[in-house]
Amino acid sequence: MAENVTETLAGFAASLTLDAIPDRTRTACKALLLDALACALAGHQGEETAEMAALASALAQSKETSIIGGGHLSLAGATLLNGYLITAVTMCDTHRATLSHITPEVVPPMLAIAERDDVSGADLLTALAVGCEMTTRIGLGLDYPVFRKRGWHGPGVVGPFGAAAAVGRLRGFDAETMARAFGLAGSQSAGTFAAWGTPTVKFHQCRGALSGLMAALLAEQDFVATKQFLTAPDGGLYNTYSNGGKPELATGDLGKRWELERIALRLWPSASMVQGLITAMFDAVEKNDIATEDVAKVRIVMPKTPFEMHGIFAKYKAKFEALLSAHYIAAVILHDRALNLAQFEPARYDDPVLRRFAAEQVEVVADPSLAEAQAIAELITTDGRTVSAKCEHPRGAPENPVSYEDIANKFRTYAPGRLAPAQVEATLDAVAHLEDLKSARTLIDGLRPGESRKAQVA
Repeated sequence: MAENVTETLAGFAASLTLDAIPDRTRTACKALLLDALACALAGHQGEETAEMAALASALAQSKETSIIGGGHLSLAGATLLNGYLITAVTMCDTHRATLSHITPEVVPPMLAIAERDDVSGADLLTALAVGCEMTTRIGLGLDYPVFRKRGWHGPGVVGPFGAAAAVGRLRGFDAETMARAFGLAGSQSAGTFAAWGTPTVKFHQCRGALSGLMAALLAEQDFVATKQFLTAPDGGLYNTYSNGGKPELATGDLGKRWELERIALRLWPSASMVQGLITAMFDAVEKNDIATEDVAKVRIVMPKTPFEMHGIFAKYKAKFEALLSAHYIAAVILHDRALNLAQFEPARYDDPVLRRFAAEQVEVVADPSLAEAQAIAELITTDGRTVSAKCEHPRGAPENPVSYEDIANKFRTYAPGRLAPAQVEATLDAVAHLEDLKSARTLIDGLRPGESRKAQVA
C-alpha cells in the first residue's frame, strides 16, 4: 500500500507536542489518568492481587519504582503490578469499539519512566495522549468483528503499542526509533478469549504494559525490528490477527479527531458489557417507588454477546464470577440500591438471600435486536405490575458521559485506607493541573502511603 501505516503512526507519536492537543482532549486524558489511579487504589482489594505482587517482586530485587498506593518495586515489577492493580477489580476504562481496556497498559510504564527520569507534568500529559491514541487507533485498524471472531482479546494485542508509544514519547524517540518500538511491541502481542471467566483476562492488560516497556527500552538500544509491523504481508498485525484489517481507520484524521475521547469510563465495578444493565437497573429502582420486598421477579434483557458472556453465572462461585454475573448484579442493585466494592465482598455475595434471589428470581434473556450497549431491566411486582427502564448508552460511555467530578468522587471513594485525606486532595489538584507540574514526581510521590503508615506492596 502507498502508506506505511506503522511509520505514519510512529511519526505522529514521536512528534506530538502538548500545544497540538486540544483542551477538550487534555481534559479527557486527565479523566483517564485519574480514573486509572482510582482503580489502582481499589485494586489492592483484588482477589488475586497478592499473587501478582509475588510475581512482580520476583522479577527483580531492586526497589526504584513506585507502586500506586504502595511501596516500591523494580521498573519491570512495578509496571506489571500497577497494570494489574488498575484492572484488578474490573472497574477500569474500555474502548468499546475494540472492547479493549487502555490505561492498564499505558499508564504503568509511563509513570515508571516519568518517575525514573523526573519528567515534567506537560511531558507526562503528552505521553498519555500519545499512548491512548495509538492504542485505540491501532485497535480500530484491526476490523474488530473479524479480530474478535478469531478469539483475540484486545488489551494484550494492541496494548503493547500504546505502552511503547508513551514510553518512547517520554524518552524523546524519533520516528524511526518509534517505528522499531512498534515492531517490537507487536512481536509480543497476545491474549485470547479462551481466558474468559478467569483472572487471566486481567493478566493480558498488565503483561501488555510490560511488553510495551520492554519494546521501547530495547528499541532505544538500536535493536533492529521491522518498521512495517502493522501491514506486513507475512505476519503483520492486520493480516494475521484479522483479514487485512482497515488500516485507513488507524490513520484517518490523525491529530484532528481524537479517538481516545471515545474511551468509556466506569463508575461501577463489573465487566464493561454489563454497564448497560447496571444503568438500566439503577434507572428502574431510582425512578420508581418500589420496595425491594414488593418485587417478585427481575427480568433482564441483553444483547446476544453480553448475554453469552454474562448470563451464564446465575449460580456464581466467588468474587470474580459475581463481578461478571448479570444475575447477581441485578439482585444486589435491587436489594442495596448501590454497587461498589462492598457489594462484591464475601459477606455480601455469599448472603443466602441474595444467592437464592439471583438464581431463582432473576431471569436473563437475550434479544438479538438490541445494540451491544443497550439493556432493559423489568421489575415485576407481587401484584402483577411491571416497571421497566431501557439503557441506550451506559453511564460513562461517550454518548452518556460522566463528569470529571464524578471521576474525582470515584477517586475519593477508593483512596481512603491507602492515602491520607491531604494526599487525596493534593492528587486531585495535581492531575487537574498536570501540565503545570514542574516534576511528575510531585504526583507520583503523593500516591504512596505516608511514612507514618507501614507501606504495603499489595
